[in-house]
Amino acid sequence: MSTIDPQKAPEVATLAGGCFWCLEAAYQRLKGVTSVVSGYTAGHVLNPSYEDVCGGDTGHAEAVQIHFDPAQISYSELLEVFFTLHDPTTLNRQGNDVGTQYRSAIFTHSPQQEKAAKQAIERFGKVWNDPIVTEVMPAGVFYAAESYHQSYFERNPYQPYCQAVVQPKVAKLRKAFVAKLKD
Repeated sequence: MSTIDPQKAPEVATLAGGCFWCLEAAYQRLKGVTSVVSGYTAGHVLNPSYEDVCGGDTGHAEAVQIHFDPAQISYSELLEVFFTLHDPTTLNRQGNDVGTQYRSAIFTHSPQQEKAAKQAIERFGKVWNDPIVTEVMPAGVFYAAESYHQSYFERNPYQPYCQAVVQPKVAKLRKAFVAKLKD
C-alpha cells in the first residue's frame, strides 16, 4: 500500500484573469503543473453554464484551477506568471473581454496562499502604473467548464480568438519564463 507524503502532495491554485483559455494555455506549459481546469467560481448560481456566466448576472468569474507540485514550482511563481500575463489594473475587463466574469481575482486555499497573494500584489503594484484591482478571497466552489472549453487552445490553435489573444500570451510566457517551461 502506498501513501502520499503530505509534504509532497499536489497543491491547488485558483486564479481568474480574463478569459480562462489564456490562463489555461499558459499554465499547462509550466514544469510542476500537473493539470489545469477551466471553470467558474465565486458566483451565486449553482452549476452555471458558459452562457449563464457570459450573461454577466451569475457573479461567477472565468477561472482556472491549477494543480501543481510545489517542489517543482511554487505558488509565488504561479502568481508571478499571473501578474505578467494579464493586466491586473483593469476592473472587470481584459482587452475586449468586458464584464465581471473577466475580473482579476486570486482565490486562496490557505492562509499561506492569502499571504503570498497579498505580497504579490504589493510587489507587482510597483511594476504597474495604475493600481492593481485584483481581488483576493477564499476559494469557494469551483465548477469545471464544459468539456469543449478544456484545453481549448491546444485543440483550436488557429481559431481567430486564439490567434489574436491566446497565442500572444503564450509567446510572452515562453519569453519571460523559459526556464520554467516543460520540455
